[in-house]
Amino acid sequence: MAVLLEIRNASKRYGEQVLLDEASATITDDGKVGFVGRNGAGKSTLLRVILGEEELDGGEVIHHPRLRLGYLRQHDPFLPDESALDFLMRDSNQPDWKCGEVAGQFELKGGPLHGPVHALSGGWQTRVKLAALLLHEPNLLLLDEPTNFLDLRTQMLLEHFLRGFKESCLIVSHDRGFLTATCDRTLDLTNGKLTTYPGKIDAFLDHQQEQQQHLERVNAATLAKKRQLERFITKNRAKASTASQARSKAKQLERLQLAEIASTAPTAAIRCPEVSPRQGPAVRCLDLAIGYPNRTVAEDVAIEIDHGSRTAIVGDNGQGKTTFLRTLVGSLEPVDGRLRWGYGCEVGTYAQHVYTTLPETETVLSYLERVSAVGTKTQRILDLAGAMLFRGQATEKRVKVLSGGERARLCLAGLLLGGFNVLVLDEPGNHLDVETVDALAAALCDYAGTVIFTSHDRTFVEAVASSVIEVSEGRVVHYPGSYRHYVDRLHAEVDAVDAAAAPANRPTDSDKNVPAKTAHSERKVRKQIASLEKTIGRLDEEKRLINERLLAVTDPEEAIEVHASLTRVAEELAQAEENWLVLQESLAGQE
Repeated sequence: MAVLLEIRNASKRYGEQVLLDEASATITDDGKVGFVGRNGAGKSTLLRVILGEEELDGGEVIHHPRLRLGYLRQHDPFLPDESALDFLMRDSNQPDWKCGEVAGQFELKGGPLHGPVHALSGGWQTRVKLAALLLHEPNLLLLDEPTNFLDLRTQMLLEHFLRGFKESCLIVSHDRGFLTATCDRTLDLTNGKLTTYPGKIDAFLDHQQEQQQHLERVNAATLAKKRQLERFITKNRAKASTASQARSKAKQLERLQLAEIASTAPTAAIRCPEVSPRQGPAVRCLDLAIGYPNRTVAEDVAIEIDHGSRTAIVGDNGQGKTTFLRTLVGSLEPVDGRLRWGYGCEVGTYAQHVYTTLPETETVLSYLERVSAVGTKTQRILDLAGAMLFRGQATEKRVKVLSGGERARLCLAGLLLGGFNVLVLDEPGNHLDVETVDALAAALCDYAGTVIFTSHDRTFVEAVASSVIEVSEGRVVHYPGSYRHYVDRLHAEVDAVDAAAAPANRPTDSDKNVPAKTAHSERKVRKQIASLEKTIGRLDEEKRLINERLLAVTDPEEAIEVHASLTRVAEELAQAEENWLVLQESLAGQE
C-alpha cells in the first residue's frame, strides 16, 4: 500500500462559511473511496483544490511523485464535427488501434465510434470521456457526480469499468446504490472535518448513527450524575458534619465533562401536498403515438396510470422517456391517438429546464409564498426552503443570483408547496444530497396523490416506485415485474454482452500477457455463470410455488393475479436461461 495523496490540516472558507477546518486525510493506491457529505459541505471545492484549480487558506495537499490524476470532465471537450475516435487520438496521442481497443470496453464501436461525437447522447459522450481517461493510464480517478443524467445501462457499464479498474478512485456521488456497487471505503466531510471509514457507505452511515447514539447515552448518564452531585452539595455544604464530603463531591463534579457531539445538519422537513385519495385511472392513453412532426418516437401506446400509484418511467437515454412525459403534461402534442386525464386532476410538473423560466426579480421566499397553496403556513414554507438548503438569509436571495442547482431546488420546493394531486417529476433527485433524497422518497411514499417520475438513482426509484413503465424500441408499455426485476434484467444483459465480447477482444498470441488476460476473462465469465445459476434456481423455485398456489386458488380475480405473476416469473426465467447459454458459448470459445 503506497500513499498517492495527502491532505494535511486543510482550511478553506468562503466568508462566514467554513468548508475545511484543519481537515486531514490520506488516499492510497489500494482502494476506491466514496466521498460523501451534505450539499454545500465543500466536496467539489476539495476536488478543485486537489486538481490545483483553487488554493487552500491553510494547510497543504501533497501529490506524491508517482501520482497520475485522471478527472472526469463535466464540460464539453470535443471539437466541431470530430468523431469519438478522432477525439480519443487527439486527447491521448495514442494510435487508432489502441483507442479503438479501449473504446470497445465501453461498447463504443461502429457508428458511435466513427460518427460525429456531438450527435451522441450525454450518456454516450460520458463513455467517450471515460475511454479518454483510461488512455491516460491514471492511478487515481476523481469523479464528481458521474451518474448524473446517465441512463441505467450506462451506469452499469460505468460500474463494470470501475470494478475492473485496478487503480484508485475518489468518487463524489449522491447515489448510494452506485457508491455501494463501486466503493469499498468512505470519506465523509462534515463540519469542516474529514473522516475516513474502512467500509461501504451503508456500514458507515450505520456506524455514524451508532456513534451519535452512544455519545448521547454517555452525555445523558453524565448529566444525571451531575444533577445528583449538585443536589448533594446543595444539601450538605452548610453542615459542619458533611462539609468535607460536599467539597469532595464538588471536585468530582468539576471533573465530569460532557462528550463533544458534532452538530449535524437539520433533517430535511419535506412533505408533499395533502390531497384526498381518488379511485380509478388518473390518465389514459388510447392508440397514442408520441414524437415530433418529422419523427415518431413511439406508437400504439395503450396504457392507464391509476390514481395513487407511483409510476417510474424507465428506459435508456434517447428512447423517448422525456418525450412521453412532455406529451403527458401537454407541452408536446400527440402525433396521433388520444390522451385523457381523469376528472379533477391537478397536475404539477418538475423538469430540469423549468428553472430557466423563474422570475429573476423575486426572492426565494416571495416566490415560494406566491406558488404555495392557499392557506399554507409560513413555517411550512420555511421548513421546506430549509430542506432545499435555503436557510436564514438565503431565503432573501433573488432568483437572478441563484446557481442552476439552486434554481432547480427552488422549483422543486415550489411544486411540493402547491395543491397538486398529480406530480410529474423529471429527475427530482439531481442537485440534492443523500439525506434529502431519502427524505423526498419518504414524502412521496406518504403522498396520497399520483406520482409519475423518472430518475437514474436506483435507490430512490426502488424506494418510491409501485409500478414501472418501460420506454424502449418505439414502445411504451407497463413492465410486468418490479423495478428490482427490471434492474436484474439489465444487469444480466450487460453481463452477457460483456462476456460475449470477451473472446473477440482477446489479445493475439504475440501479446506477452495472453495467459494472464485469458485466465482473468475466464474467471470473470465463470463468476457470471455462477451468479446466473443462483438466479435461475431462485426463479425456478418461485415458479414452482406460484404453480402450487394457482392450483389452490378458487377466486377468479385472485387467479388472474397469480397467473400474471406466473407469466412474469416464466419470462424472467427464460431470459436468465438464455443469458446462461450465451455465457456458456462464450466460455467454450475461450477454451
